[in-house]
Amino acid sequence: MKTAFTLILLAFVLHPVVESAQDTYPGRSSRYQCDHDGMIKIPGGQFAPFLLPQTQDRRVKVQPFYLDVHAVTNGEFLQFVKANPQWKRSRIPGVFADSNYLKQWAGDLRIGDDRIINSPVTNISWFAANAYCKWKGKRLPTMDEWEFAAGAAPVNAKPGDKLSRIILEWYDHPNPAVLPPVRSTYRNRLGIYDMHGLIWEWVDDFNSVMPAGGNQGRGGNAFYCGAASAGTANKEDYAAFMRYAFRQSLQATYTIGSLGFRCAQDVGSN
Repeated sequence: MKTAFTLILLAFVLHPVVESAQDTYPGRSSRYQCDHDGMIKIPGGQFAPFLLPQTQDRRVKVQPFYLDVHAVTNGEFLQFVKANPQWKRSRIPGVFADSNYLKQWAGDLRIGDDRIINSPVTNISWFAANAYCKWKGKRLPTMDEWEFAAGAAPVNAKPGDKLSRIILEWYDHPNPAVLPPVRSTYRNRLGIYDMHGLIWEWVDDFNSVMPAGGNQGRGGNAFYCGAASAGTANKEDYAAFMRYAFRQSLQATYTIGSLGFRCAQDVGSN
């Protein structure tokens, strides 16, 4: 993550930390059912993403889709590696992952630490995450899908307890030496666990915000200039500034100890 800290520091400059960020997720339903290979159906809808599209209504439409109820665990990823030995730590070429790939494991086919079997798998490149999802007959969620699902409020949240406060409190603490298991933070109103507060997560189009060498894309390079907040849905959403800065710092081969993934699937897929 060579450029992550530089970009995140720039995000600090854009706006001070605040506690009044608004949750833009429009849904209020608390009914959910996990009955699709460990996934929950996310209803379609419209929302205003953090970086506003250059359209008249400034909103994005998200079609219904399925999303894993929790991030992929070390134990689950081990089954993938066993079935696909080309993704072993000793065999993966450098064009698909950097040297930290699965460094928390004791060996190619041995996690070694029972405490992290049910923790989210991290030190996973985008290529490895994408391959796992395809192996499962799924895919990585798009950035809009992930943001839409992640914007749902926590179940049983205290009055006035903003989602942004939960995220900022997580940012404020260093990563633990041993990651907690999945389902250990909070469940949101869609029935999804740990969208914030446990790990960062890959999305399919993580690098679509600011393509290298140009200012195309939803945000463009202007995201980091002094007027960047003019193109955002909420100028006080410091947590989102951090999240988008982190994504833009990534390359597909990066493997990071706080970065994992979960899978999505189109409605109607087997």
